[in-house]
Amino acid sequence: MRLHGSIHYNAGMTSVPAGLAHDIAIIGGGASGVLTAIHLLHAATTPLRIALYEPQPTLAQGVAYATPYPEHLLNVPVQRMSAFNDRPEDFLDFLSRDPRERAALAPAFVERHRYGEYLRDRLARARDASVATLVRVAQPVMAMNRQSQGWRLRLADGVEADSAAVVLAVGNRPRPLPARGANGLSAEASLSAWDFDAVRAVPGDARLCIVGSGLSMVDAVLSFVATEHRGTIHVLSRHGWLPQPHAAHAVADFEPAQLLPLDLRARLRFVRQRVREAAAAGLPWQAVMERLRPHGQALWRSLSEADQRRFLRHVVRLWDVHRHRVAVSVHQQLQALIDRGQLRLHRGRLDTVMQVGRCVQVGANVRGQPGLELEVDRVVNATGVEMRVPTMRNPLLTELLGEGHARTGPHGIGIATDDAGRVLNADGHAQADLWVLGSLRIGSLWETTAIPELRGQAEAVARQLLGR
Repeated sequence: MRLHGSIHYNAGMTSVPAGLAHDIAIIGGGASGVLTAIHLLHAATTPLRIALYEPQPTLAQGVAYATPYPEHLLNVPVQRMSAFNDRPEDFLDFLSRDPRERAALAPAFVERHRYGEYLRDRLARARDASVATLVRVAQPVMAMNRQSQGWRLRLADGVEADSAAVVLAVGNRPRPLPARGANGLSAEASLSAWDFDAVRAVPGDARLCIVGSGLSMVDAVLSFVATEHRGTIHVLSRHGWLPQPHAAHAVADFEPAQLLPLDLRARLRFVRQRVREAAAAGLPWQAVMERLRPHGQALWRSLSEADQRRFLRHVVRLWDVHRHRVAVSVHQQLQALIDRGQLRLHRGRLDTVMQVGRCVQVGANVRGQPGLELEVDRVVNATGVEMRVPTMRNPLLTELLGEGHARTGPHGIGIATDDAGRVLNADGHAQADLWVLGSLRIGSLWETTAIPELRGQAEAVARQLLGR
């Protein structure tokens, strides 16, 4: 009987024999998949058989936590990164038991790879203490076919495995570079901000153009700082806005439920007024965002469909730079590069890229001004996460859509689900044995990628699966 390779960090995690039936299959071993496995193992009261499908050699290393480099910090303080709603200091417990260290660590932004280590540790502990069995399959799932009971999964090597229920936790995919001529660039001239090793290997004197000015851009720039890059770094995005910094933790005093009956325009006026009131009370604008933070999903779902579309067209970037903030030290590094002229922000829409010898000519459209033209040595794609499933280049999701087992979410982004996270088929019916969590619920929930949302979804999915 053929065996799949077991995970290298934990020899006690068994491998799965080909064709063996399982009660629950989790597809994806990044943060959302590992969180789901942890909560299933904790809550199980019978000897369930759980399979975790992830081709990468190490679990809990999706895009966010795959970087091994110390310059890449969490964007949320330690004290808010627990994997458990009922144990808010669990990540802090993992990092230190020393009271003096804990006091300093709680509000700190630690290296991101520490969070992957934490999730792997909690997964191993949960497995060792559980009556359920967890097996890891180091293969991607390429297709799923419905059976009389549950699903038959086809793996990349042709092996098939049956499962009574499936959880989709496939994580994020990068957007392609949005420019004419992008396919003509050599691998050396064009790289992804998510390819941390390649970014760090860029020659120190190379002229760079980073497309996108969000968190992926920040990661790339921090790596250039760490490698003492000397060349000019151009950053091109439609708005030219950088992610904003965190502030000392404070929460403004107002009732977010007042926003729910308002339309989008009225909500913007409301928030701006709360910011003015916070400033008058000596609080930073971040205190208003902290008050809104737990209510992001309710705010999104209470908007009309038309206002959701307006948000996606006109407000989303404004929201992102204030909602998805960075550590103060990180923001200071970016500002220092801007002040000395090495980091240059450009507002425009990327139009063309053309390789001429070892150089890349970049052309962008700038509203109301002559077009922007740059000549650089490398183009770095930092345009962020692809939200439209048909363009994710994921064969499993493409097959699920094509067979009618799933349909795209609101506004064509993510996968459509009911309120509990069950996948809706092409006819709009919720499937009790097919669940999804994380970024694929973005169309329905919007706020669905940060750890507070992921841990809540993982716990809810585990509870409902175990209650079937």
